[in-house]
This record gives sequence, C-alpha cells and structure tokens, in this order.
Amino acid sequence: MHDSTVTLNGEQVLLPAHPTLVVLLAGLPGGLPTAGVAVAVDGAVVPRGDWAHRPLRGGESVEVVTAVQGG
Repeated sequence: MHDSTVTLNGEQVLLPAHPTLVVLLAGLPGGLPTAGVAVAVDGAVVPRGDWAHRPLRGGESVEVVTAVQGG
C-alpha cells in the first residue's frame, strides 16, 4: 500500500486532491451515489451526513455497497 492510495471496493485508487469521502465518491462513474448506497471505511459504516467531513488517509479501505431489489 502506498500513502497516497486507498482501496476502493478491492481496487487501489489514488487519493483525490482534497481527500474526503464525498470527493472520492463524486469521482465514481456516474458521480456521487444518491440513494440506496451504504459506505464503510475500514469496516465502519459512515452515515451519509458525515461523508463530506470524513477525511481519508492512505491505506484505508472503502467499501461502497448498493442495495439491489429482488426476490
């Protein structure tokens, strides 16, 4: 692991210029997730209201999980 990368859903990615969770998520294909999404950093769920204030540090693991409807 490098100090300027995080693991995002199992893939190493470079930290953005202002490494907060919301900035990282806004860079995802399709942009910032709007609904039905849970995000965890190092296994701890981060409430949506905290995304803009949650700094990211090199070596952390971010998991983005999307709810899927089905039966």
